[in-house]
Amino acid sequence: MKYRSCFLTGLVLCLLFAFTSSPVYAADDEKALFVYAGAGLKGPMTEIGTIFEEKNGIKVEYNFAGSGTLITQMELTKKGDAFIPGGTPDYAIAQNKSLVTDPVYVAYHVPVIGVLPGNPQGIESVQDFTKEGLKLALGDVNATAIGRQGQKLFDKLGIAEDVEKNVVLRAPTINEVVTALKLKQADASLITIDQIKGDEIEAVQLPDEESLALVVPIGLTTFTSQEENAQEFVDFVSSDEGKAVFKKHGFPIYPDPAYANLKL
Repeated sequence: MKYRSCFLTGLVLCLLFAFTSSPVYAADDEKALFVYAGAGLKGPMTEIGTIFEEKNGIKVEYNFAGSGTLITQMELTKKGDAFIPGGTPDYAIAQNKSLVTDPVYVAYHVPVIGVLPGNPQGIESVQDFTKEGLKLALGDVNATAIGRQGQKLFDKLGIAEDVEKNVVLRAPTINEVVTALKLKQADASLITIDQIKGDEIEAVQLPDEESLALVVPIGLTTFTSQEENAQEFVDFVSSDEGKAVFKKHGFPIYPDPAYANLKL
C-alpha cells in the first residue's frame, strides 16, 4: 500500500508538471521554427506558416496567445525564434526585456466597436460603453494589446470606472471576446476590423479622436538557435507576399498613408 501511495503521488506530480510547464517545442524536427504570435493574428500567420514550409521546407510551429502571456513565456523559457504581437507597445515591452531584436512592420491592427446585428443598443462611440445595463466584453488589460489600448482611451476620456461597471468579461485573447459577442453574452466589445466576418457581428468605426490603431511588428528573439532560418521567416512575413496574406484576412497593410501618424 505504501508503494502504491508513493507511485500515485509521483504520477499526480508528473501530470501536474506536464500541464503547467512551458509550451512544447519541436524536438524531432531540428529545422522547425517556433514562433510566438498574438492570438488575433492566428488566421494570417497559420496560412503564412503553411506557405513558408512549402517554399522553404522549414516547418513553423506557433504559440498563439495574448501578448502578455507570450512575453512571460519567452522570459521564462528563453526558447523560440520569432515574436509577432498585436502591436508595437507589446513588442517594446519584450525589447526592453532584451527578449527580441529590432522589428520590421507588417500590417495594422485597427480596433472597432463590435456590436450585435442592427446595433440594438445604439452604440456610436466608446462613450456609450457607460450606458446603464450595457454588457461589455473586453480584452484583459495585462494580456492583450487591445485591452491595454482600450484602457488608455477610457482613462483619457475619464470613463474607465463607469465602463468597468458594465464589463462582464475580461478575456485573455481577442478571440474569446469575439466568441462572447457572437454568443450574445455581451452587447458590445472592442475588437479589430479583421474579426468582422459574416453577419454575426457589425462594426462601428471609432471616431478619429478615439483611434486605437496599432502597427503589427515582427522580429527575432535574442535567443534563437537558428538565426538564419528565423530571419528568412521574418523576411517572408514582411514581404509583399506575406503582407498579401494579411490583406486577404482583412488587415490594412503597412505602410498605409491613412495611418501615417501612428507611433511605432
